[in-house]
Amino acid sequence: MLSLLKSYWLKPVCNEVKEIHTIFSTTQSPTKKLTMIALLATLAVIFQSMGDFLPGVGYLISPFATAPIVLCAIFSLSSGLTAYLLVILLLFFIQPGELIIFPFTTGLLGLGIGSALLYSRIRLFVIVAGALFLLSGILLLLYIIQFPILGPTVSTTWSIVKTAIIAIFSLLYSWLWVEISRYFLQKISKVI
Repeated sequence: MLSLLKSYWLKPVCNEVKEIHTIFSTTQSPTKKLTMIALLATLAVIFQSMGDFLPGVGYLISPFATAPIVLCAIFSLSSGLTAYLLVILLLFFIQPGELIIFPFTTGLLGLGIGSALLYSRIRLFVIVAGALFLLSGILLLLYIIQFPILGPTVSTTWSIVKTAIIAIFSLLYSWLWVEISRYFLQKISKVI
């Protein structure tokens, strides 16, 4: 059990993160950096909007709005925040129906995973950081803003069981996204 903890959970997720961050921060001009952030933010808006543009299939595509935010946060924390705010602004004009979902779920998850990959890279820490960002966004929407993010059948009154289920879901979903991010970061590193 201890060897599993050391061999999987406490190892770095992806060694290419540092390389991608260094290349972006040292070799790119400010104009290229800004252009890259804007393109990735636009890609995130397209992915996030797919649920409304293509009902059914679009709901399978819209979670991929997390990926560009993860990549921007790996470039630098300020790049991640810039892309996050730019996506919110673009969604305000293009798809206001998605404006409540992205800032509290998809976008927060991307910021959490990307910043944890940038500063730690230890798998367990990255998964927990992403899960905490996602959990806080869902709980804020559900209990503070009283927005039925989980559908109309789930009440917005606080319950320890419901909170525990959301926390477990957040951990599993964050774990999935950490592995997806690892896969894409390795591919991006080969291209660079």
